[in-house]
Amino acid sequence: MNEQLKKAEERMGRRIDHLCTEYSEIRAGRANPAVLDKVKVDYYGAPTPVNQLAAVSVTEARTLTIQPWDMSVLKPIEKAIQKSDIGINPMNDGKLIRLVFPPLTEDRRKEIVKDVQHIAEDTKVQIRNVRRDTIEKLKAMKKKGELTEDDLKLGEKKTQDLTDKYIKKTEKISADKQKEILEL
Repeated sequence: MNEQLKKAEERMGRRIDHLCTEYSEIRAGRANPAVLDKVKVDYYGAPTPVNQLAAVSVTEARTLTIQPWDMSVLKPIEKAIQKSDIGINPMNDGKLIRLVFPPLTEDRRKEIVKDVQHIAEDTKVQIRNVRRDTIEKLKAMKKKGELTEDDLKLGEKKTQDLTDKYIKKTEKISADKQKEILEL
């Protein structure tokens, strides 16, 4: 039973990690190097992440600077950013690329908050699915005679406690992200 609970907690933890990753990729008007994580540059025939080809830094609250280590890759980085879905036009001065994040309108903030809420709801559903799977496994173990009725009830309670803990974590992370977006 403890092994099943350990696996459930691990799976729920991965859902939280994934949530944090998704939130870091949301462009909220502030310069964040994580928006470039999905941008790949064709570098000698291999799709390579921007952060492996250049130094990416936040120079001002709403400006990202990308300084390639190899100047021959400056144009390909610029093209990759233009093709990506981040919605910012890069400014190339021949030595580095600047991305200036425009301030968000009130309507855009509300849209982003809705996206944040939607991602949080999806995460909660995934956590509840882990709970369901774990309880099904515990019931199967009882059926095989590996668990007593009392152990099953205890396992169900512990699984529910884990679920509640991770749902609360999800809600807190989501509330923090929403607050960050609305206060920019």
